[in-house]
Amino acid sequence: MSDGVTLTAQPSLFAGPRANPDGFWAAIMLAFLTTAGLFYVNIMPAIVSGLVDGMGASPDRAGYVGAANMYGSAVGALAAVFAASRLPWRKAAFVALVLLVGIDGISALQTSVTPLIAIRACHGLVGGFLIGVGFTVIARTASPDRSFGMLLVVQYGLGGLGLRFLPGLVQTGGTAVLFEALTAFSLVTLVMLPFLAPYPPRPKAIEGEAAAPGVPKLPAFLALLAVFLFQGGNMAVMAYVIELGRAKGLELGWISNALSEANWIAILGAVAVYAVGARFGRMKPLMIGLAVTLVGMGLFYRSDVAAFFYAANVVTGLTWAFLIPYLLGQCAAFDTHGQMAALSGFFSKMGLASGPMIAALVVGGSAHYEPILHLAIVALVLCAVAAFLPARLLDRAAASRQGTES
Repeated sequence: MSDGVTLTAQPSLFAGPRANPDGFWAAIMLAFLTTAGLFYVNIMPAIVSGLVDGMGASPDRAGYVGAANMYGSAVGALAAVFAASRLPWRKAAFVALVLLVGIDGISALQTSVTPLIAIRACHGLVGGFLIGVGFTVIARTASPDRSFGMLLVVQYGLGGLGLRFLPGLVQTGGTAVLFEALTAFSLVTLVMLPFLAPYPPRPKAIEGEAAAPGVPKLPAFLALLAVFLFQGGNMAVMAYVIELGRAKGLELGWISNALSEANWIAILGAVAVYAVGARFGRMKPLMIGLAVTLVGMGLFYRSDVAAFFYAANVVTGLTWAFLIPYLLGQCAAFDTHGQMAALSGFFSKMGLASGPMIAALVVGGSAHYEPILHLAIVALVLCAVAAFLPARLLDRAAASRQGTES
């Protein structure tokens, strides 16, 4: 899986020990490298809530900041897909991380939401490109699946820590705490960078190998649309989940603890992907998982009951971690050249950006969050409709291949 950036191996000036390129510690460092570009997504509820509390921003304005960050990321990822020049990946990652540190530092100095919208859009541009670098390097490992699995573990694990502690810290330290946390993450990643192996490009395909068949346009588009709808529906709720709980009378400290625990439990969803794999095809896991997600979304309507709010976050967290690998893998399965995988990343980021943006427009300056739940459920139902055809087509093709081989 690659975001399409053509990157060259580049030894660093650091002459110390390097991690085994396909070992455990390398997988962790590569997970940090990729997560540094999008860690704000994992703590988005804390950012939205922190802007409301720390800057006195209205809920819709706070949502616009998060959406600007993610729209910038989508543009940065798209730029990475179509990057024409050959870049030394280590230098590209170093420059991107330094820029992220600087932008987060500038963000921490702001006292108004208005300039933050533009500043965070710039952060997204750089972060989106860094994600492309990270995905490309991960694709050069012997087992990319393991590295992507570690990526999910790092995102959910550290995202849980952020959601547990950051909302409370904003109460005492102000909004700057949010961006200082992001700065710290990028600095830690910079320290790890020299210990990564060079990761040269893998050999090209054998000359004369038959070209891959054309990508079927309608199923491929529906697969991409399913990714967009799934990410948009989930992120619309996630961005405002803290405010939803508070509006229903739940206490901030309890909400933070609940969200962090739900993030850690969600790691099991990613583990389940490897346990189930393609054993039951794609359609059954997708349809069952989306049905369970709808149940989780329904539980949010009773967020005035703490147990329901907790269960809603656990269920939707588990299914999010379980379903997104299937949805992205479904896109990649239509194209052996990697363009669909890259486009699925772009559609994913557009969904992550559009969810909070549409939610912000719906909420306005009010504190009524049920309309967001209505929209999220509609998006997930449409996602199931869109995913059905490509999943059935791929399952039939897989069954046909198995029948031919036997």
